Amino acid sequence: MSGPTPTERAEASAVRRRWITLAELLAIAGVLIAALTLWSNWSDRSAEKAERANAIASERQAARRFEIRAVAAENGDSLLLLRDDKHEIQNATVAFPSALQVARKEALTDQIQRSWFEKPLLKATDGGADEQAGRLPVLITVSYTDGDAVRTARGIHDIIWQTKAGGFLAGRSLKLQGLRSRQRGGDQTKLDAIWAREKPKT
Repeated sequence: MSGPTPTERAEASAVRRRWITLAELLAIAGVLIAALTLWSNWSDRSAEKAERANAIASERQAARRFEIRAVAAENGDSLLLLRDDKHEIQNATVAFPSALQVARKEALTDQIQRSWFEKPLLKATDGGADEQAGRLPVLITVSYTDGDAVRTARGIHDIIWQTKAGGFLAGRSLKLQGLRSRQRGGDQTKLDAIWAREKPKT
């Protein structure tokens, strides 16, 4: 019985080579899939860590932030700056539009007093209706505690006011109704520009 012919041996060798090549390709594919899986898992973990780090940083920044807020006294003669559970006000200053010629005031009792600017504001509204309402932009700077640190918050806020007719002899009076935030930050130049643009028309 004769052995395989040269042609048969060549064909068998070619088949073996094809199987070896296919096995190599499958092995390479397996390595690539494993590598991609590892990279995907690492990428997902890195993204999760970055998200957690950003969330923690945002929470810490929010915890450090102090929102300047105030409520009006019942008689409308002052606004009381509000503290919160995490921060205590150390000092507060209030700057007014230069055109009113009101000096910068220290809110030593955490209060913005109507008497600081009543006469200049009433003068600025002379010629209009006796009873009117408006907003007075002011620049408020507050130093507050944040744990062992002392930080500063600054922003331009609107004092909401209303004038009342007081009769022939009493004249007009001014009542404070609240405080609204206009923007974070700011300076005297920005404050003066807002007042020049929005001051009461008489």
